[in-house]
Amino acid sequence: MENGNQTSDADVGIWYSSLAYDQWVTLPVAGRRPPGRYKHAAAVVGQRLYISGGSRNGRHLADVQVLDFTSSTWSSLRLSAIPDAVQSESDRLVQGFPATSGHHMIVWEQKLLCLDGHSKYSSFVTVRFLDLETLECGVMDTVGDLPVARTGESVTLVGSKLIMFGGEDARRKLLNDIHILDLDTMTWSKVEATQNSPSPRYDHATAVHAERYLLVFGGCSHSTCFNDLYVLDLNTMEWSQPETRGDYVSPRAGHAGITVNGNWYIVGGGDNKSGSLDTLVLDMNKLVWSVVATVNLRDPLASEGISICLANIHEEQFLVAFGGYNGNYNNEVLVMRPKLKDSARPKIYMSPAAAAAAASVTAAYSYKSEKPPELPKPESVYPKQDGSPVLANMKDAKRLLELSLIEVREENSMLKGKIDEINSNHEELSKELTSVQGQLISERSRCFKLEAQIAELERLLESRPSIEAELQSLRKEKSTFEQILEHDPAVQRQGSRGVWQWLSGGEGSP
Repeated sequence: MENGNQTSDADVGIWYSSLAYDQWVTLPVAGRRPPGRYKHAAAVVGQRLYISGGSRNGRHLADVQVLDFTSSTWSSLRLSAIPDAVQSESDRLVQGFPATSGHHMIVWEQKLLCLDGHSKYSSFVTVRFLDLETLECGVMDTVGDLPVARTGESVTLVGSKLIMFGGEDARRKLLNDIHILDLDTMTWSKVEATQNSPSPRYDHATAVHAERYLLVFGGCSHSTCFNDLYVLDLNTMEWSQPETRGDYVSPRAGHAGITVNGNWYIVGGGDNKSGSLDTLVLDMNKLVWSVVATVNLRDPLASEGISICLANIHEEQFLVAFGGYNGNYNNEVLVMRPKLKDSARPKIYMSPAAAAAAASVTAAYSYKSEKPPELPKPESVYPKQDGSPVLANMKDAKRLLELSLIEVREENSMLKGKIDEINSNHEELSKELTSVQGQLISERSRCFKLEAQIAELERLLESRPSIEAELQSLRKEKSTFEQILEHDPAVQRQGSRGVWQWLSGGEGSP
């Protein structure tokens, strides 16, 4: 157990009644479980959890599995394809849902919509449907500016529109484009957003706030993982990167997220080295990160390609996580009862352009306010009770000022936290600088020693020509002596006698 938040088992049938808040437990199921997998798609409809596709042992799956919360049993869904719905040449041979992973499943009316992922059937994003009443499935015709097929993208439902962001295409090109599918007309449109857009990425998570803001968190490129947060204003189509506070958030990709009453829960993911052990929650009204649970390294929750859904079971809300890969292909179902918090008014995220405009308006108002204001007449301050809208306007102005005051206080609190963080970083950097200076002094001493050794080697190299000349002279003398020995018999006899005398110890002659 770690921080008291390690997952545990729950009792069949009564698990929902004794579950503590913000604690993950493994949901026991009866019967046969589906194969473990990751990068699948998941959705909850009523009292059932639907799982589609995914990857296992290098291959994509094509099944649809269903977990009934009332009986805690799994079953496989048998589908029948609609011939008229499979018209394109690329989808003509597809029966049911094709084998795919890295796709998304969205609940729309009485259907489950599956969008894209690893698929060989089309070069553009394909929208497939599963009718939960008839158990028929097929391909939905879409028109407009169709986005290129991809995997690892995010798909978010906002009203009657699906917003697709980023991903990786079939050529492994990373994307950061935005496409919107109008579900009423099944028309695709590409949107050009302004300001500082996120870098191209895939396997990130997105959420919608106040039906106006699209939040993008984390993901990865081909070389690194991210822990940044971006916000897209769907009214102005402007990107911004707001400051966040709270607990440290490590970079991750392959995580999953779900929103509950203005709180965005993030579970799973990893950085290609290890899985993320913490379950995060972002208060989207205050932009404050918190760690609500922590698990061990080999826990199924510390997995990439995991899914998370929100289920209403016995009139209570539960987070439901399934699958993922952390060295093993997991097929456990884990549930958590989130501790509900009072939802504050939705926060207005300002893009850099909007913030600059607001700053200029504030500056102009301050400049104008430097002049002494003219005192209004009493009758204008205290209007008669004749239904005049002046009092109502003043109340509205007061309310706006109070809201602005709250925003300023929150901003001051955020700035104070940032200053504290900067001061802490400054202290750490000062310590690091002192350490580096000590290392530099040591390296300088080492350099001086190396320079002395180099000077000695250079001196030896300079004397090399005289040594070579002396060696050459000795070789010539040796060669001359060998020639004399070869051509002068007297010297040979003298040499032989000298050898014999040496052998005989110098006593007499032969």
